[in-house]
Amino acid sequence: MLYRYSEVFRTLLAVADITLVSAAWLGAYVLRFESGLPVPLGVPAPEPYLYALAVIAPLYLVLFRSHGLYETRRIDSALGEASAVIRASMMSVLLLAALTFFARNYSYSRGVLGLFAILAPTLVVSLRSAIRFGLRRARRRGFNLRFVLLIGSGPLAESVVTRIAGRPDAGMRMIGVVADGAVGGMVSGAPIIGGFADLKSILRGQRVDQVIIALSRHESERFEKVAAELADEVVNVKIVPDLRHGFSLRSTVESLDGIPVIGLQETALFGWAALGKRSFDFVASASLLLALSPLLGLISLAVLASSGRPIFYRQARMGHDGRVFDMLKFRSMRPDADAAGPGWTTEGDSRRTTVGGWLRSRSLDELPQLINVLRGDMSLVGPRPEQPSYIEEFRREIPGYMLRHKVRAGMTGWAQVHGWRGDTSIHERVEHDLYYIQEWSFWLDLRILLMTLVRGGRDHTAY
Repeated sequence: MLYRYSEVFRTLLAVADITLVSAAWLGAYVLRFESGLPVPLGVPAPEPYLYALAVIAPLYLVLFRSHGLYETRRIDSALGEASAVIRASMMSVLLLAALTFFARNYSYSRGVLGLFAILAPTLVVSLRSAIRFGLRRARRRGFNLRFVLLIGSGPLAESVVTRIAGRPDAGMRMIGVVADGAVGGMVSGAPIIGGFADLKSILRGQRVDQVIIALSRHESERFEKVAAELADEVVNVKIVPDLRHGFSLRSTVESLDGIPVIGLQETALFGWAALGKRSFDFVASASLLLALSPLLGLISLAVLASSGRPIFYRQARMGHDGRVFDMLKFRSMRPDADAAGPGWTTEGDSRRTTVGGWLRSRSLDELPQLINVLRGDMSLVGPRPEQPSYIEEFRREIPGYMLRHKVRAGMTGWAQVHGWRGDTSIHERVEHDLYYIQEWSFWLDLRILLMTLVRGGRDHTAY
């Protein structure tokens, strides 16, 4: 069967990917400098661009691997695979741009980098689409099929059957389900062909390439018996753990010196993803601070002239991993506004200064938080940080509230662009924040930033 050579196939696919990425880089050089386009500074020597492949090739290989592009993707859609390729490619380009920022001895063409950002994912997606098309045709003709036996009958088993049935091009054929008490019945359209006691006879009497154990929590007592039954069988066995209930974030599997360890409440922001997001935050915040420095200076003078010092307002907020930091804002209220303690402001709050009201109506008072982003206290996008004085109350009342602190707090976020800011429903804010953490991607960050810019600053009441 073809799946016996899957490791060889993945190696060849990695070689093909790196070959295409290298071709895209050199092709971008040729298009920019040898296609007749104007070159005001002259054509640079090709050698530095060849040497750059020593960094580009392993960088793409690592990021492609971290995005699961060399794992089995039978059930994944073509769009899902293309999205993973594009995300990994864009993160690679951002990291390359960040590296060139520190390369003082040579300046690579931004035109080449831009063309490369388009060519690399286009070539890789094209190759993988062609491979996927070829595999689909082979499976329609009966090649590379895997016959699957499912063990379990609860909601988890139903979801597995539904996903397999929804992807006939994946080449997985469900021969039936093993479950007690309902032989002859159905699990989401798949027939129950026997009970747990019949497992051995089913494996001997039918072709089974893969057994998927999808026992829900109420069926967990069956697991040891099923595992013992399968211990002396040559069939491939997969386990789908029931992690859907009680845990709000992603689950991961890692190795502890050969022992598989399932991580609960993990985020997508780790490793290269975290480095890419932090690199983007650093470069973007530094650039924005430099570009907006005249505006920041004018606002500082306006605050000073209208209500004196201090120009900035510092407020303790809880951020990543529960660490407390001082969040910066332009002061928009009287210096004694918080004499009575922290609290929410209201529309038309008499504590606001004239300049402060104007700044808050356009969210300009939040611009100093770019300094927090530059220092690493915050990110451009993430859950808005809360005052520590409110944290204990919120964590008691709202399940999963503290999971917001698994990532850096943001200047804007998924909740804010949907109107949940200031003195609004904390439950809705937490729900939106957890959705962001679960579904994080670089593209989601860009979408939130774009929504923030399009909708513009709006008056908010958080203080």
